[in-house]
Amino acid sequence: MAKQTGFQQRKGRLTPYEFLVLLTVGQLGMPHPSLGGMVAALPSGISREALHQRFTAPAAAFLRHCLHAMLRHKFPTAPVRTSLLQPFARVLLVDSSSWDVSEKLRAVLPGAGGNASKANYKIQAAYDSKQGALAFLADTAGTVSDNRYTDHLPALLNKTDLLLIDQGYFKLTTFNAIMNKGAFFLTRLFIGMVLEDAGTQEPIDLGEVLRHSQELAYARQVRMGQGPNQTRACRLVCLRVSAQVANARRRRFKAHARKQGRTGSQRHLVLCDWTLLITNVPEPWLPLAMVRALYTLRWQIELLFKQFKSILRVQHANTGNEHRLRCELYGKLIAAVWVHRIHAVATTARWKAARQEISRDKLYKRLQERAFTLAQLLMSSGQQARVYWFQELESLLMHCRKYRQRSRMTTREMLEAGFDPKLHTQNGPCLA
Repeated sequence: MAKQTGFQQRKGRLTPYEFLVLLTVGQLGMPHPSLGGMVAALPSGISREALHQRFTAPAAAFLRHCLHAMLRHKFPTAPVRTSLLQPFARVLLVDSSSWDVSEKLRAVLPGAGGNASKANYKIQAAYDSKQGALAFLADTAGTVSDNRYTDHLPALLNKTDLLLIDQGYFKLTTFNAIMNKGAFFLTRLFIGMVLEDAGTQEPIDLGEVLRHSQELAYARQVRMGQGPNQTRACRLVCLRVSAQVANARRRRFKAHARKQGRTGSQRHLVLCDWTLLITNVPEPWLPLAMVRALYTLRWQIELLFKQFKSILRVQHANTGNEHRLRCELYGKLIAAVWVHRIHAVATTARWKAARQEISRDKLYKRLQERAFTLAQLLMSSGQQARVYWFQELESLLMHCRKYRQRSRMTTREMLEAGFDPKLHTQNGPCLA
């Protein structure tokens, strides 16, 4: 076993189990992971140098296998039950995050080069909003763009799954592949996309259409693109934003145009008054008044990456050793899967009991406070670790309740209510 997984027995014994606990629960409890800190957590008398030698290609492959096995494992959680999400088997939010790493790794993890980074690491993640769990994680070089990675997305989907993505993944062939699988997507429309009416096949000048619209929302069946990659009929949904949001968009657009040495088009300035969304979800499944609320779910994955960086500190790896970098990352991601599953079970139970939610950010922090102790117990006595865990779990969850403003609905409440309150205010909708 030691030979197969790269755990050679040098200067002290380190089992694969100890290595796994150290790189997952142990790292969660280390604000600044280091070889010295890791050695201090181990029950065996192993030196820093000996631990460093354990970071091998087989060890990284072992942790990667554990991560994927944990993601594949079906965890008994109750999905979010609302009429809006009911038609979809899963609601997958996909996004990426990247960070610079040591220049020593530029050959295996190249960055953009030039004035940008010499070496860069990227995570692609999928979060199932119905189950409240991570569904997919992949690591790539920073040079693998989202638009290039988007070709992998249809393979993640099953029939009646819904995919929520941003414009970085916008690609007509991807949308066609999703529709061919009987799945669905919702994303922002690429502003320069060629559109035609799905019925008459007449071209649509969207800027001109919206310039004369006095409505708060506008919807239409369209086809995107031209030639063999043209999509089947999709729903174009345009939601007017507040004057404050529109003016902020125009300022950003003009500043970017000046930086590029050009003037912004009037069409683009008109479209700043609207948020443009495209989907193949039919109207009975996704009423116009709920499109914004559903797309708002995508921000859950933005918060997920924030927690990856601010709490798990995935971007902090003081090493130029590729295998140690990957071992540390996979260990942190396994811990993330564990935390999300605890959160999914706890928040569902709390919602059923008292219509309250558990804050994932607070849960990360409370678990982080206890993780180092739990890791040491796991490596010395499984029974003691079990007793400690169940004693602490109820107490820490009591301090992780999410507090909400009475004046505004949470996303979960909007989904259950079946309407978007921002489309029913005196000032009109406000979708940033």
